[in-house]
Amino acid sequence: MLKQSTRWLAAVGAAGALVAAAATPAVGAAAAIEPYFQDATVAVGATETTRNLFLYADEPTVLTDVSVRYDYRSLAGKITILPANGQKCTTPEAGVLVCAEAQDVSLYELPPIGSGLYRGVAKRVRITTTDDAKVGDSGDVAVSFQAAGGRQGSYTSRVRVGEGVDLAGGPFTEHSSKPGGKFTVPLAVANVGDTVVKGFAAVFDLAYSIRTKDRFSNCLYSGDHLLSCQFDEEIPVGEGLATTLDFELAKDTYAPSNQSGYAQFMTTADFEDLTRVREAAGARAATSGGGPKLTLAEAPSRMRQADQTDVGPGYDYTGWIIKTTGKNGIDLAAIGATLKGRAGDIVTATVGFRNNGPATLDAVNGDFEAPTHMAVELPPGTSAVEVPATCELQRGTRTYVCPSEMLLVAGKTYTMEFRLRIDKVIANARGAVQVNAPCECPSGGIFTGDTKPANDKAPIVVNAGPGGGAGGGEDDGGALPITGSPVGLLAGLGGLLLVAGAGGYLLARRRSTRFVA
Repeated sequence: MLKQSTRWLAAVGAAGALVAAAATPAVGAAAAIEPYFQDATVAVGATETTRNLFLYADEPTVLTDVSVRYDYRSLAGKITILPANGQKCTTPEAGVLVCAEAQDVSLYELPPIGSGLYRGVAKRVRITTTDDAKVGDSGDVAVSFQAAGGRQGSYTSRVRVGEGVDLAGGPFTEHSSKPGGKFTVPLAVANVGDTVVKGFAAVFDLAYSIRTKDRFSNCLYSGDHLLSCQFDEEIPVGEGLATTLDFELAKDTYAPSNQSGYAQFMTTADFEDLTRVREAAGARAATSGGGPKLTLAEAPSRMRQADQTDVGPGYDYTGWIIKTTGKNGIDLAAIGATLKGRAGDIVTATVGFRNNGPATLDAVNGDFEAPTHMAVELPPGTSAVEVPATCELQRGTRTYVCPSEMLLVAGKTYTMEFRLRIDKVIANARGAVQVNAPCECPSGGIFTGDTKPANDKAPIVVNAGPGGGAGGGEDDGGALPITGSPVGLLAGLGGLLLVAGAGGYLLARRRSTRFVA
């Protein structure tokens, strides 16, 4: 698959992250670890299905001496769960697999930057059917883990036995539009297997700029963003179905640029396996359309006769590239701060930058690399007491470098707070904040398309003299934290997260600062 497939993989894994919100650790206590093991539908006689146990926390954590127990006794004799990565496992009884992780399991922060959710992954296991399995068999898999220090948790998922089918998406196509313009793309899917497909879904991964005014009753939306559609049409063996989708580019789309969109096709059962958790999370940001039904062909609706799963994933998606024409630029302007206090006082510097537009800077991609970085140089006579968790002090300097959101919306201000101690009163002590600052990262951290680089830097002034205050633009009062704005989530993982119901409510629990003194 293309590089963008990493967005799919990350989002599919994160779809279960809602369990991480279930427990909030007490102050001073070890982070609560919440596991998630996605539901699965396996086909009789088909290729095995693989699954990982995902472990979530709201702070970075390393687990040692980890063992994982898979209890599938309700399906004993129907399915088999076996290790897929060569880890040491035992079968203490029929329908139970216990595996020891050979190495520590580290929980790292999920993108977008500053999400405040941390995830680790246990070794993969393989789920296969036995000769006694029949279509319609269903049961639970109780997955639990134990680690040193009494760390433990469990999660119960569903496994069903279904028919195997094989879906394939239509060819990729290219289109053209100016910001604010409309365009139409094909949505095509084919049955390349040997079993009739009875119902399926399309899950969309669309750039922030790609919007729709349509509101089909069998689709889910977040604002003007299309998330998914479910279809009950049948696709006969060797045949395909197609329709078109009407989209438009947002007026704040950066131009010239290439915008991309994708649709992954999956069976109804596989879609349920991915999204069954959404109701538990409330799915507040995902709503069904109130208009007519989107159909791909003039085919009568039929009752679903058996659960099905796609046994040939890998080409079950389609995509579109939209060449955005014209010129629509971006001006990022730094915002400094003016502080005042006596020796020993702790003061708060709220610094950042504003995207003056007219375009939005969207850097969401498979690399999850921030489109720009901000450097904050502390004024002389001050020291940092508390800084944003995403910022790192550069060795041998008094400068912190902080990554931005993945999505910087035109007209929005992105700020963060630095709590500083005034160690010594120095009149007109000046530090600085700089957007588009260099960093030790693959891209260098600099957005090279800034239309007004002269305002990329603004002062941080402590105990300013007359006329010595900080400059750097006006705050519109709509500041968004640089460590996790809701709109950043929408573009980062929003498509599948919102479909799955996790939405922004998870990341609202982020920890945005750390103490350094």
